[in-house]
Amino acid sequence: MNIKANNPLLKSWITIPKNSDFPIQNLPFGIFSLEDETPRVGVAIGSQIVDLKSLFELGYLEEVPFELADFDAAVLNPMMLRGKEAIRVLRNRISDLLNIENKELQGNPEEALQILVNAEDVEMHLPLYIGDYTDFYSSEQHAYNVGCLFRDPNNALLPNWKHIPVGYHGRSSSIVVSGEPIHRPKGQKRPNPEEPPVFGPSNLLDFELEMGFVTFQGKPLGNSISTSEADEYIFGMCLFNDWSARDIQGWEYVPLGPFLGKNFASHMGAWIVTLDALEPFRVPGPIQKPEVLPYLEYKGDKHIAINLEVAIQPENTTEKVVSNSNYKYMYWNMNQQLAHHSVNGCNINCGDLMASGTISGPEKHEYGSMLEISWKGSKTVQMNDGSERKFINDNDTVIMRGFAQNDTTRIGFGEVSAKVLPAK
Repeated sequence: MNIKANNPLLKSWITIPKNSDFPIQNLPFGIFSLEDETPRVGVAIGSQIVDLKSLFELGYLEEVPFELADFDAAVLNPMMLRGKEAIRVLRNRISDLLNIENKELQGNPEEALQILVNAEDVEMHLPLYIGDYTDFYSSEQHAYNVGCLFRDPNNALLPNWKHIPVGYHGRSSSIVVSGEPIHRPKGQKRPNPEEPPVFGPSNLLDFELEMGFVTFQGKPLGNSISTSEADEYIFGMCLFNDWSARDIQGWEYVPLGPFLGKNFASHMGAWIVTLDALEPFRVPGPIQKPEVLPYLEYKGDKHIAINLEVAIQPENTTEKVVSNSNYKYMYWNMNQQLAHHSVNGCNINCGDLMASGTISGPEKHEYGSMLEISWKGSKTVQMNDGSERKFINDNDTVIMRGFAQNDTTRIGFGEVSAKVLPAK
């Protein structure tokens, strides 16, 4: 595996702010636009964005296996269709051009000005055409907490939970990019189990702290992707907020699971960090007992340590951090999720999005939803303005951040944030 761009000793000639999510070792991909210009592919570096369309037009990408149309596109899918090895070649080339020891672009300030854009001057867009979206349920602590809240501790995990990565097919059309506000959903609820259901805005709107992973083109229908092959079919990861209307969900989910309580909106981060960039942060996963079936067995460290944070910001005040968790707590990893998803022959397409499920750690401050933090509304969380929360109020902004870090390098995801507007 030749991932030169991961070299922790690399330094860029571009100024990188301290503790930036986007050092030269990261180089995540996204879709941006300037005023009066069409969206196109960019790569984040410090507080700037490399315009790959301009980089290509000025002749700096002549040796990479791409065409101009791959970068002059409103989604990443055309570029991703070139495959993992091509993306690796591209990322290594961009890294070379930004390396302080390379004078090609550094020594041509006029062209550098055409290629580098200030991140604060752009609008970020949904980075993918997402044909299909699957949401998993793969954090043991979260599944246990929810089982305790709705059943009892002795039967918290359902019989299948430690045998399969449980998931469901979600609604891709309502996935939006960070920063786009949403309206509180409406639907049927049954607050009093002794009375008929009622209709109205959700009273129990909740976030779910998740990570998403994005796929390259998979195999044809009828074929499976094994755990050992899965890495080659995963492009990268992003922050993901899988909103949930708990009262709507609680009334509708039997017998077929999530529907209106979930499909009104999900938010994904604007930047997709390649799986290559995350390789240095691999960690062992939990011992899985009972033993999984052979198609779910895997070798090596396939979990990733990513520090995660959730904050709530009421209108006209400062934010309050309500959760600090870590992606390493997942019971089922991405390789197992993708292997299970395709084991029946389900075809995986370029740009498919798979969400991890709510990420909760073993400590209370690591819970990844207000359902758990408020323990189904029995506890409150105080905001910095003195108000209290059990779930999310109108005009609250929920902000999620994430980064992986070791002794030499910090690889971040930026943030995924969204304001909740009153129901229409």
